[in-house]
Amino acid sequence: MPELPDLEVFSHNLQKQLKGKTLKHITVHSQKLNVSEKTLQGALTGQKLAAIYREGKELYFKWSNGDILALHLMLHGKLFYFQDKNDQKFSIIELLFTDGSGLVLTDFQKAATPTLNPEPKTAPDALSDEADADYFKTILAKKKTTIKAILLDQKIVRGIGNAYADEILWHARISPFSVANKIPEQKLKELVKAIHKVLTEAQQQIIKHNPDIIAGEVRDFMLIHHPKKQTSPGGAPIQIDNGTRKTYYTEEQELFD
Repeated sequence: MPELPDLEVFSHNLQKQLKGKTLKHITVHSQKLNVSEKTLQGALTGQKLAAIYREGKELYFKWSNGDILALHLMLHGKLFYFQDKNDQKFSIIELLFTDGSGLVLTDFQKAATPTLNPEPKTAPDALSDEADADYFKTILAKKKTTIKAILLDQKIVRGIGNAYADEILWHARISPFSVANKIPEQKLKELVKAIHKVLTEAQQQIIKHNPDIIAGEVRDFMLIHHPKKQTSPGGAPIQIDNGTRKTYYTEEQELFD
């Protein structure tokens, strides 16, 4: 699944390519749309694309009339440009602009979801100022689940997925199996620093080596969540827990329980 750094780069590249274009037609192949296709057509046809940006794990396409089309790529959603005609299989939704250029979202599992004017989210974005150490201290005080489960819960903090949760927790030297309300305040400060460091540096790595990317996942620069690496930069063996979500970790991370 594309995570925060991937989507941040996608939004940057999509905006560079599509901002200012006028929508000629929109075609929906998905049954998961929250409004009728007629309503969607009426809202967006003829509108200029004002901005594309990331919100949590979604891409927001904001139009000149203020409406927003949100795309959640889920596990296997991919975006492709096309000219005049979309030839991609497994299409979910396609946008055709007046200059003949287009963008299509595909997903062979048909799970990717378009939403017109999504409801505002209450949880802070992982890179926002609101997601600070005090926020985590307040939230975690009553949580007996693992800290990794907390980072993955989009109702608590938005944007972090499985791979980056492992990287963040290794950088913070916190075991992913630590009980959330047992983690000391100083470690929460280190956790917030690790969130910002890992996610922002990942964006830089992705755009440096894949400057025009709008689909897929780039993970080859990861230090811990990496199937081809056996040890951390410090030389500790990387261990793998094959639970509901595969977790990569080392003994360098402190367990709080």
